[in-house]
Amino acid sequence: MSIREEYERREEKFMAPFGCLSSNSKGRAVEENPCSVRTAFQLDRDRIVFSNAFRRLKHKTQVFLAPLGDDYRTRLTHTLEVSQMARVMARALFLNEDLVEAIALGHDLGHTPFGHSGETVLREIYSADFSHNAQSLRVVDVLENNGQGLNLTYEVRDGILKHSKGYGKILPDDPDKMAGTYEGRIVRIADIMAYLNHDLEDAIRSGVIHTEQVPGICTDILGRTHSQRAETMIRALIASSKVQNGQLHLKIDDKVYASMTALRQFLYDNVYRSPRVHQDFEKAKKMLSDLYAYFLDHEDMLHQKLIDLQMLGGNNNSQSKERTVCDLIASMTDRYAMNLYQSIFFPSPLV
Repeated sequence: MSIREEYERREEKFMAPFGCLSSNSKGRAVEENPCSVRTAFQLDRDRIVFSNAFRRLKHKTQVFLAPLGDDYRTRLTHTLEVSQMARVMARALFLNEDLVEAIALGHDLGHTPFGHSGETVLREIYSADFSHNAQSLRVVDVLENNGQGLNLTYEVRDGILKHSKGYGKILPDDPDKMAGTYEGRIVRIADIMAYLNHDLEDAIRSGVIHTEQVPGICTDILGRTHSQRAETMIRALIASSKVQNGQLHLKIDDKVYASMTALRQFLYDNVYRSPRVHQDFEKAKKMLSDLYAYFLDHEDMLHQKLIDLQMLGGNNNSQSKERTVCDLIASMTDRYAMNLYQSIFFPSPLV
């Protein structure tokens, strides 16, 4: 018996019947011989961690554009916080931690530079249908590995695609908007828990808001510190979720759920739509719009940048140039986009 097979047996013994066993995965688009050491979801996790797109997350904005302070979250640290919170909940509910971790680590691989500002820009200049969750799936399916993709399992791909919630319900009641596995649904909830918590902390640190502005319902119920809020939200989901007729019903205590909803509304009104963040959005919009137009008109430069970002294989002849430029823009980090913009549009002083 291989190490992988031994671990798959262990999963069958300790996981809940509604958890997703590695041995029951629906498989990959391109069939592979299984690894002798790692389960299918462990292998997916490793492929994501060692990808170019994952490394780029460290220089992509979470909320505040190119923050100089070392303690502000980036898209990478957000991803790690989501992964940790999701694993805690999955462990307590006896779900597949490896599947949860793989989905969490891959959920934002397609996020644009400059956070949701960049996503909004690409909706305006490329397609109204552009979304970072669909782009994340495109990264793992098409763009990574020089156009070969990572060939991830169906369950991880499904969780990546359906992690995004927009401004809908924290716990959606439409099955079509939820991942097919409970592990994928846990990641969706952990994503919200993570950004509510750390975006509030970063906004206070930056001076965009002040502690006394935070609604009392949020501080009184969720807590006043990062660790208090995280523990409150996680415990509320674990304690309130119930098993009925062999199915797991994910739920959050009503008071905590109301507090999370109020906190999210507060952040949208006072942080995400604040004059400071909007001002940075206008800057990001200018840079990305100009870069998009430039690469449409300079095919040689487009080709070179695809080589630089190891994305050339994803540039197949069957897709439009607009699609290719969109892929390039979405893959850039904040600093790469800013440096590139400067090198293209700023004058070069004579020495």
